[in-house]
Amino acid sequence: LTSGVCKMGDVKQLRTVGIRIVAYYLIGSAIAAAFGITAAMITQPGRGVTDLLGSEAAKPVAYNFLDNMVAWIPTNVFESLTNANTLQIIIFALFAGVALLALGEKGETLVKVVDQAADVMLKRTDYVMMYSPIGIFALIAKMVTTLSGKMLVQVAKFILTDVTACFLCIVIMLPLTVQLLARESALRFFKNIMPALIVAASTTSSAATLPLELKLAKQELGIPENIYGFTLPLGNTCNMNGMAIGLGIIGVFASNLYGYPITVTSIVQFTFLGLVLSVGCAGVKGAGIVMSSVLLNTLGMPLTLVPIIAAVFPLIDPLHTAANIGGDLVGTVVVAKSLD
Repeated sequence: LTSGVCKMGDVKQLRTVGIRIVAYYLIGSAIAAAFGITAAMITQPGRGVTDLLGSEAAKPVAYNFLDNMVAWIPTNVFESLTNANTLQIIIFALFAGVALLALGEKGETLVKVVDQAADVMLKRTDYVMMYSPIGIFALIAKMVTTLSGKMLVQVAKFILTDVTACFLCIVIMLPLTVQLLARESALRFFKNIMPALIVAASTTSSAATLPLELKLAKQELGIPENIYGFTLPLGNTCNMNGMAIGLGIIGVFASNLYGYPITVTSIVQFTFLGLVLSVGCAGVKGAGIVMSSVLLNTLGMPLTLVPIIAAVFPLIDPLHTAANIGGDLVGTVVVAKSLD
């Protein structure tokens, strides 16, 4: 997260292109998370089954919204790390990134260290993901013998909800944004970026699609390099509309499975976490599984749902990635037009 914030450049750069694209990415991700939550609230995946209820599931605790908001702020980050208070760690990481960004040249050395540390963590994740199919297969093999038919139906409902929400985001939300904010032909725009969407869906990697994005922005969309050279790499790191939708749906899915009440406060928390975790989600294959674990941990829910999410993730990740890439390119066009 800190590394992602630092990739925004310097504070002076944010005053022109940066402020606009960051605002677009943040608002877009929040809307995407809310869109996913809305879709899940309509279909209610996970409701009515008790397969994952048990001693591992914590009892729902009523809490005051303001007290909960205050509890997000760490008083001692080392205490937060020790107690695995993920939300406080997230807040601290974001604040550290903003502070390093404001320092400019003075903070360059530490920014390099943070970037290298992030690369190390991503490499470690690569190693884990390389062998994770073995562990996931073992977990699923064990769970299949205990999952009821009702549970399998709810998993199918979760997949259908996620895929439908991402598809509607790509074919309705993003075209409307292009048409209304950039005043461009949505049909022509999506015809120009279709190669990037296809590569994104086939590789399920935003990072692998970035070179093609840069090429299309220059050759097909006619955007100046000083704009797309900043907005697309930033969006590749910090703008994950598909992931935000998925995290919103997972929040509702997990709440129904574990018997947690879905209140206005929890919906706000799902939206906030969908925004923040999608910003911090690396654009590599399988990163969404890691962020799903962080989401559940932050919400105080057990991780028994993670093997199921990991098993179905290959089915939902293609449209996640396509929505991520589409959001990056739409934001770039909107910002470019606003500067004309």
